[in-house]
Amino acid sequence: MPNPRLPAEWETQSGVMITWPHKHSDWVNNLEKIETIYLQLVEAITRFEKTLIIAYDEPHQNHINERLQKASINSSNIIFSIVQTNDTWTRDYGPITLDKHNNRILDFRFNGWGNKFDASLDTQVNQQLHETGVIKAENIITAEFVLEGGSIESDGKGTLLTTSSCLLAETRNTLYSKDNITDIIQNTLGISKILWLDNGYLSGDDTDSHIDMLARFTDPETIVYVKCTDENDEHFESNIKMEAQLKTFLNWEDKPYKLKSLPFPAAVFGEDGRRLPASYANFLIINDAVLVPIYNDKQDQQAMDTIAECFPGREIIGIMFNAAIEQNGSLHCLTMQIPDGYL
Repeated sequence: MPNPRLPAEWETQSGVMITWPHKHSDWVNNLEKIETIYLQLVEAITRFEKTLIIAYDEPHQNHINERLQKASINSSNIIFSIVQTNDTWTRDYGPITLDKHNNRILDFRFNGWGNKFDASLDTQVNQQLHETGVIKAENIITAEFVLEGGSIESDGKGTLLTTSSCLLAETRNTLYSKDNITDIIQNTLGISKILWLDNGYLSGDDTDSHIDMLARFTDPETIVYVKCTDENDEHFESNIKMEAQLKTFLNWEDKPYKLKSLPFPAAVFGEDGRRLPASYANFLIINDAVLVPIYNDKQDQQAMDTIAECFPGREIIGIMFNAAIEQNGSLHCLTMQIPDGYL
């Protein structure tokens, strides 16, 4: 078996996995709005690759099919699997999949972002996908170590970008030191260098600062990150410190990264008055395209233009994501790419 390697998101994919919202999830009072977003997601993804849709049960799958047909979405690139779930933030409980030469699913433990929410059904998803052969992997490796997909970024060359506040949270892995965590990540994911981001957060994000809301690799030499320029914004001071630390990071060739900044959307508030986690960094890279969450903000186009500069030759597709951030996440959080060879 080759040494493990965690692909970068821009590498060739089999498809993208999503879990369709259902009445047993927190979306129960907002299903119409969120399903509209999911229809746009599936329409965009299926133009370029397969979409694996997780349905709660057979009636739910029939309902999804009706919505897809009514929206005239081509079903030839759609795969269904029926698996019961607590919620639909697929990024954090979905399979972390090594490249096709390793042919392994890594099933890390998911504990509802530090025991904030029930995840008893979500923790079984990867095992069921493997047992039913929906995801075609020779092996599935189950780990007691808590690791969420949104907390890590891979450059495909052995460098991992993450945040200290999430991976080192006492509510995740209480028995592990930073050195222990480093060893586990290096051995299971084939990582030679971990870049620990110690600053930066997003109000309304209950993941303890997932990296995919703050800073992302766009190639092995480039990091794009959210930049707050409003001195009166609560994020300003922490964001400045985050930017300063990013400038000290070295890439896989021990050279400074090229840094590109994304604008900070204007503050978006929920009906209860709390600030919602709007971030342009929560984009999804797929084959030949990048799907970007937008928020009916005057900076939407600037964010898409910056991302287009990072991904020449890929189509940039904006999807209005205000309904999703009401449940504290955005586009990347709802999806999980599946590398080439697994679907």
